[in-house]
Parts: sequence; structure tokens; C-alpha cells
Amino acid sequence: MAGILDSVNQRTQLVGQNRLELLLFKLIGRQRFGINVFKVREVMPCPRLTLLPKQDKFIKGVAHIRGQTISVIDLSKATGGPEIVQTESSFVIIAEYNRSVQGFLVAGVERIVTLSWKDIMPPPEGAGKSSYLTAVTEIENEMVSILDVEKILNEISPISTELSEGVADVTVGEDIGDRVIMIADDSTVARNQVKRALEPLGLNMLLAKNGQDALNQLQGIAEGCQNSITEKVALLISDIEMPEMDGYTLTAEIKQDERMKDIPVILHTSLSGVFNNAMVEKVGAEDFIPKFHPDELATAVKKWLKHDEVS
Repeated sequence: MAGILDSVNQRTQLVGQNRLELLLFKLIGRQRFGINVFKVREVMPCPRLTLLPKQDKFIKGVAHIRGQTISVIDLSKATGGPEIVQTESSFVIIAEYNRSVQGFLVAGVERIVTLSWKDIMPPPEGAGKSSYLTAVTEIENEMVSILDVEKILNEISPISTELSEGVADVTVGEDIGDRVIMIADDSTVARNQVKRALEPLGLNMLLAKNGQDALNQLQGIAEGCQNSITEKVALLISDIEMPEMDGYTLTAEIKQDERMKDIPVILHTSLSGVFNNAMVEKVGAEDFIPKFHPDELATAVKKWLKHDEVS
């Protein structure tokens, strides 16, 4: 298992090509799940876990790993399934989301597969645990589910979306008039977090469920504009990991289109790593904000809206 995440530098080259690598794992039963390799630090047999008083019911315990105390979440129980009882034969996926490190207890880990984001689809309507799915794909004639980890983490430890008093300013929205801010994110929780955080700025917001949806909406709006789409769309805030089309590819498509190239793009993602800065520059995005700090996001939004007014 130690070698399952080596050659990270080679994997970072997939970013910006609308491709990703999924680490496949199982919870209870035959169903397979996937997590983006870029979010995974390490995979290991479940270490000894220490119980804490009054810990959340989905936290299996805490482990001391490489000098850091990490909470280990029972991923099966957290998504409405049965508890993983046999921890001695289970594994922990150490992952980084939203500037924090968590451990996810899983029953088994399989392998890494390389896919195109075009093969990653939104979850079907009304599918069982669909409320915890952000996407699905098919591998070897079987459905693989990609969990909405941000939803799971928000249920365990909700993120505040309130702006500091000095950051909230409704005149920001007044200054841009009827123009809208588009928010593209495949996680319903993440979209709503961004929306709630920016409401104190008095902005009109348009939501998109993934990169392809955002591009389709923007192209439709562009058709009705005499000149630049910035007449109607002031700014795009986009996640990076999204089914059908990722945020890097979305940004590249926008910047290559004469009608849309002037829209400022802020990439807002739970992905971490120095490669992000290089990719932001490569695809032409104006800014990169790691999730999720409402003041930081709102400050970036105000900066680029003001920049747009000046230019």
C-alpha cells in the first residue's frame, strides 16, 4: 500500500487536461467509491485509534500520524451505511480538504485509475444515497460513486459563512448594478456556502452545477450580448473538480472565446498543492482561493470587481 501514491509529479501533469486519477475503495458491501488522488496524502492500514469524550458519532477516534493528531471518520456510517467494525482489517485514507487534514476509515482500498472528467457524470436523480454523491462514473461495467466529502465534513463540523463586519458591504452589489456573479461547483453544499458568504455584498448570483453547465449558461448569455459578456456577467467563481468539465478546462474555454475572455475567473477549490499556482497561470485565471474562508473569498471578489470597474 505504501507505493500506491508514488509518482505524484507525473500525476500533477494530468491537471488542466480535463483528466483525473481516482483512488478506488470500498465501504461495506461490493459498491466501489472513488476519491481524487490529489486530495490524498497517504493510505495506510488503520492505526490504533483513541476515543475522545463527546466526539461526533461519525468520528471513529483519533490517531497520531507523523507528528499530527488526525480525526478518523467512519465514511460508511457518515453516509448512512453500517458502521465499520473490523478496524484491524480496514484502511485509513489521509486526505486534505479545505485547509485541514482528515482520516477516512474505509473497509478496503483497491487501486488508482485514470479517467477523463467527461466520463464523470452527475449522480442520477433519486438514487439511494444520492444526497452524499457528487458524481458517478463507470469502471469495468460497474458504477463507481464519488462522495461529496464537503457535505460530509460540513455535517460533522459546519463551516461558518459569516463575513466579518469590516468585509460585508452591500454597496459592492450596488456598484455593479444588474450584472451577476456566476458560481460553478458540483457540491450543493459548497455552492450554498459561497452564495451565503457573498450575500452580504448585495450581489446577484447565478449557480451552475459543474463546468459544462457553467459554459453552456455563459455561451447562452453571450449570444444576447452586443459586445463582451461582461455587460451581464461580472465575475466567475469556479471549483476545479467537477464532473463533465473541470474548472481548469472551463477557464481555458472562456479565455479562448472572444466574447467571454474578459470575465475575471476566481478558482475556488479544496485541492491543495503548489501545482495549482502554475495551472492558474497556464489557463489564464485571475485568482486562486483555497476553500473555505468567507472573508478571504469576499475580499478577492471585491478586488476583482473593483479591478473590472477600473479597466
